[in-house]
Amino acid sequence: MKILVINAGSSSLKYQLIDMQDESVLAKGNCERIGVDGLITHSAGDKKIEKNMPFPTHKEAFMAVVEMLTSGEGKVIDNVQEISAVGHRVLHGSEKYKVSTVVTDQVIDDILSFKELGPLHNPPQAIAMRACQEVFGKEMPMVAVFDTSFHQSMPRKAYMFGIPYEYYEKYSIRRYGFHGTSHRYVTARYGKIKGGLEGTKIITCHLGNGSSIAAVKDGKVVDTTMGFTPLDGFIMGTRSGGIDPSVVTYLMNKEGFTPDEMSDLLNKKSGFLGLSGVSSDCRDLRQAANSGNDRAKMTLEIVVYQIKKFIGSYIAAMNGVDAVIFTGGIGENDDVFRAEVCREMEALGLSFDEEKNKAASRQDAKFSAEGSKVEAWVIPTNEELMIARDTLELIEK
Repeated sequence: MKILVINAGSSSLKYQLIDMQDESVLAKGNCERIGVDGLITHSAGDKKIEKNMPFPTHKEAFMAVVEMLTSGEGKVIDNVQEISAVGHRVLHGSEKYKVSTVVTDQVIDDILSFKELGPLHNPPQAIAMRACQEVFGKEMPMVAVFDTSFHQSMPRKAYMFGIPYEYYEKYSIRRYGFHGTSHRYVTARYGKIKGGLEGTKIITCHLGNGSSIAAVKDGKVVDTTMGFTPLDGFIMGTRSGGIDPSVVTYLMNKEGFTPDEMSDLLNKKSGFLGLSGVSSDCRDLRQAANSGNDRAKMTLEIVVYQIKKFIGSYIAAMNGVDAVIFTGGIGENDDVFRAEVCREMEALGLSFDEEKNKAASRQDAKFSAEGSKVEAWVIPTNEELMIARDTLELIEK
């Protein structure tokens, strides 16, 4: 059985075709510049193809995906009938969708109705589902996998904000959490390595251009850093992370920002980029810091400090921890960053081995020191596989 996994953005459509018999990736690619002109990058085995194609809408992007999968050098299937189902990544499920769900017209309407909760993601993801139906036909089974669903196990004390309760009732304003598919994958993977999740307390750190941390007890989330939107938590590539809310109103008054302009500032011009003035990429910051750029050095110190604080608070919230797990682009690949986070954590029971940490990148690997009460792990995430597994499970039911 073959599952096509889709991660759609406003101007992009990433895809993977996965053979569920052995969970191998047959092909993957990305349709870029949708609505502008169009470029598709397609990889299958050792073949890599780039092709300029017009993508006025997501429908044409899906048609290009079909063309790449079924013809030419990158061909991996004879026709789309070999695809059993399509799994879609969806950012926000509000409080309605607590688990992955078979897509119907009503589900698409609901995803679109949550656009105020996920304005950059939910509308294009709903549009992509409609386009998928047009290209593959409504008889093609589709499944929506929500970034928010894994965090739905949080208790009220963790997800409620200290604003009048009526706004929770009227607008569903609460902590939702994101990167749930990634946190769920690495949690399940840790459970498989350890022989189960019952009785475990772990902290999963998804660190990349967007980052979040989750406290997971017995395989269920009890708290997470991202909140009502993916802006909350600690500083990221271009996002501010959590700040005093008065900073928002103060800046709006001083600079005359509209709400949309303020949102743009916090989401796209802050974080690594805004603090350092160098880049939103951690690798660029490291290079600049090593060359003597003080603001780049400061930015790295801030993000490490903030992550340490969240780890410490989650240890307190769970009354202990068995393992701290690193995943995501930074978490999996940057051994220097991992070392900075784990250094001087002995009082919390965590000590790490420098050499094991250097060798741990891009693989399942424990790098805590011998005798450390808390384990430190790298577990590479695989959100596409998680989406494919959910899709398979639901369509088989």
